[in-house]
Amino acid sequence: MAPDAAPERERRARIALTRVLEPGDQACGRWLRESGPAEVLRRLTESEPDGETEERPPGIGAKRWAGLRARAERAEPERDLQAAARVGARFVCPGDQEWPGQLDDLGDTRPVGLWVRGRPSLRIWALRSVAVVGARACTEYGAHMAAALGSGLAERGWVVVSGGAYGVDGAAHRGALGAGGATVAVLACGVDQSYPRGHTELLDRIAEQGLVIGELPPGDHPTPSRFILRNRVIAALTRGTVVVEAAYRSGALVTARAAQRLGRFTMGVPGPVTSGLSAGVHELLRGEGVLVTDAEEVAELVGDMGELAPERRGPVVPRDLLTPGAARVLAALPGRGTASVPDIARDAGTAPDDAVSRLYELRSLGFVERHGDGWQLTRQTMVPVAPPSCD
Repeated sequence: MAPDAAPERERRARIALTRVLEPGDQACGRWLRESGPAEVLRRLTESEPDGETEERPPGIGAKRWAGLRARAERAEPERDLQAAARVGARFVCPGDQEWPGQLDDLGDTRPVGLWVRGRPSLRIWALRSVAVVGARACTEYGAHMAAALGSGLAERGWVVVSGGAYGVDGAAHRGALGAGGATVAVLACGVDQSYPRGHTELLDRIAEQGLVIGELPPGDHPTPSRFILRNRVIAALTRGTVVVEAAYRSGALVTARAAQRLGRFTMGVPGPVTSGLSAGVHELLRGEGVLVTDAEEVAELVGDMGELAPERRGPVVPRDLLTPGAARVLAALPGRGTASVPDIARDAGTAPDDAVSRLYELRSLGFVERHGDGWQLTRQTMVPVAPPSCD
């Protein structure tokens, strides 16, 4: 056994338990933490002595106990390992070098282990990753923003994590792939399954270029509750979560709230106030969410010191390149008609000799022209320029 791997007995027990325990089961997670995977599996598979009252762990009722034992009887770790190997997948669990330590922040809802399909190291990739999630039935705007975020983050060396679903998820994955970057799909089913079916080709491409991961063993199919519970893994695995379009009851908001509880960054991309698909994002932004509009702003928030977004400003116009003195003289000229040198100097707050020098400088640049003893703006300069915003 390699020194950086979990003990083989524990590993086999965890592999079996991925088929027994539902993701995010807090009561079973507490039992697992207190007793260890091998002991938990032993208790679930041992025969109950006749005439004795079974001792169930706290928080696990008789009906659930019976269901757990029935599942444990059918668990075959070797069969699951063989099924995973057929699609190039492996099992990663706590104690392995590849296990992402940030998943431990989930406490008793931490995954028993993860099935990982793809060549890169999950632990290394998770250290510099961002989740991009949102509505399945997104608008064209939502798909565009998700793809732009995916490609922009990938170009900056960030791993884009999402759920592999239609809409925002798929657009974010494609954006990262298109930029030749790294992306991870976290599934609510076995990693040998393609869900949704329409994303079979996309998920295969992600597995080739990135990683496809999930808590459930090979062959398992998704359920509504598993989608919701899957979101806690996306939130815990990444440094922050960006929500691109989400209605009030969107699962993407579940991911964002999980990220907030875990102390991760939560971000939202604003949209039209008339769109129901932006309502959930705007609610997030009214709370602890941070408004972001592109990958640079996301990287600035979640990145290391010095990863700053460029200063935002409007387009540079010729007036912006003038020296302060020349700009004051230019501003002193009237919008229509001519003005004398003394009047220009007074309004610019300078001496007449300095005003004359500045005026000839401005004439050489095409801003003003002389008419007799007066000076006026050229026709091109008379075009109104929007004043700086006070927002």
